[in-house]
Amino acid sequence: MHAPVLVLKDSLKRESGTKVHHANIQASKAVADIIRTTLGPRSMLKMLLDASGGIVVTNDGNAILRELDIAHPAAKSMIELSRTQDEEVGDGTTSVIVLAGEMLHVAEAFIDKNYHPTVICRAYNKALEDALAVLDKIAMDIDVKDRTAMLGLVKSCIGTKFTSQFGNLIADLAIDATAIVGVDLGQGLREVDIKKYIKVEKVPGGQLEDSRVLKGVMFNKDVVAPGKMRRKIVNPRIILLDCPLEYKKGENQTNAELVKEEDWGILLKMEEEYIENICAQIIRFKPDLVITEKGLSDLACHYLSKAGISAIRRLRKTDNNRIAKACGAVIVNRPDELQESDVGTGAGLFEVKKIGDEFFAFIVECKDPKACTVLLRGASKDLLNEVERNLQDAMSVARNIIKNPKLVPGGGATELTVSATLKQKSSSIEGIEKWPYEAAALAFEAIPRTLAQNCGVNVIRTMTALQGKHANGENAWTGIDGNTGEITDMKERKIWDVYNVKSQTFKTAIEASCMLLRIDDIVSGIKKKQAPGASPSKPQIETEADADNEQILPE
Repeated sequence: MHAPVLVLKDSLKRESGTKVHHANIQASKAVADIIRTTLGPRSMLKMLLDASGGIVVTNDGNAILRELDIAHPAAKSMIELSRTQDEEVGDGTTSVIVLAGEMLHVAEAFIDKNYHPTVICRAYNKALEDALAVLDKIAMDIDVKDRTAMLGLVKSCIGTKFTSQFGNLIADLAIDATAIVGVDLGQGLREVDIKKYIKVEKVPGGQLEDSRVLKGVMFNKDVVAPGKMRRKIVNPRIILLDCPLEYKKGENQTNAELVKEEDWGILLKMEEEYIENICAQIIRFKPDLVITEKGLSDLACHYLSKAGISAIRRLRKTDNNRIAKACGAVIVNRPDELQESDVGTGAGLFEVKKIGDEFFAFIVECKDPKACTVLLRGASKDLLNEVERNLQDAMSVARNIIKNPKLVPGGGATELTVSATLKQKSSSIEGIEKWPYEAAALAFEAIPRTLAQNCGVNVIRTMTALQGKHANGENAWTGIDGNTGEITDMKERKIWDVYNVKSQTFKTAIEASCMLLRIDDIVSGIKKKQAPGASPSKPQIETEADADNEQILPE
């Protein structure tokens, strides 16, 4: 008598899971649809409004998703994908969302047919392994020292961005900057730390063509006493400190008992002697420029200017690190520990210039700088922000090539080759996993299809023609030109992608869709606010009905 009840309960449970799956898939598709139009060179821009009334105009997938405020947990985890992609490789943030959305979309049919999510995930993981094998097969090596090839590659990777209309400018800046901060680790490995050692300084005014990479650093500071201290020094000797050049204030409460009137004078004299002593230790090394992260008293300023030394105070820690890398100085914590080897002599010129309304200090013409500043000029703040976002992507692309110098075809050619190869392989797969595997193969076509949509060409005709060319897996380099919508050879048009970015896109998208498919219930641990005096309520489990009614996107 009890058995039928158990069976009934089991089928109810599966129904619940199915509904949650549908809600998650719908949420993920909604996120993918928001940024689908920003893929490719003919992409549209989005204008985002924030709470304080500010606007951001961009077509960078990650920048758009960062600004979204979405309640649905599955949609939130989709947004995290683009952040992960941005952290790891800095490019392909839109592709990864479109691909993950499509993977979930094709899985919906199998969920309806009561396939177990684990079966779908197994097929997807198999598809991922085979896709990466295809990538390895069609990848082409590139010489990092070949400037024109590098320029073409970076340019084709950021050809989808807003700044592509300014020609080679951004690509040039990115390659120059990454070439400066690249460090050889031995065994043919190179490390490029973009975040730490490349600073982008945005100065409104001037034209975008005035932007350049400095062989050194610049920061928004002036010397402490402009009238008395030099603002231009050739081949400066630089000392960097992160200690204050002023009298130490007593910690907590310090009591000094003054008995006689002269004691006051003695106390002041002690302070003065302390500062004089510190300055003497610095002056001993005959520096031309002293930079400290902390304060610098008037008295210390007097002693230094008398010795013909320029001083800058209250500098950011990150800027100080960059200066140290650029001119070869060592940041010193205590003046009495100074040594000759700590003095930076690698800089060719120290100069303070006025740009617009503000003063900027330049430490440039360095011999072998391992840090640099990219100076961006432009008409408006919005334009500069977008140029900076595009520059970050371009620098990431250059870094990826330096780390792993391999190319794959762009314009959706890679995805079509992967798709065609997986379709062929699916016939040899045994059992129930064959169908989800084939569906994953179809899902890869989302990228070229979206490219075709954004070009405004006839999508069905274009896709059919492309599938025909790739059917036998021979024309691996045939793809769609994002500007014109023509079907061409990617080698001729120089439309390339970086191997690292593509493999990361595939991995992130498929692993994330597997994770979302494995969710069969959304349990809310948030306590609802109770009216005063009400009895504590029982913990609630969100049912499938709640998950369906959840707002996917804010209105």
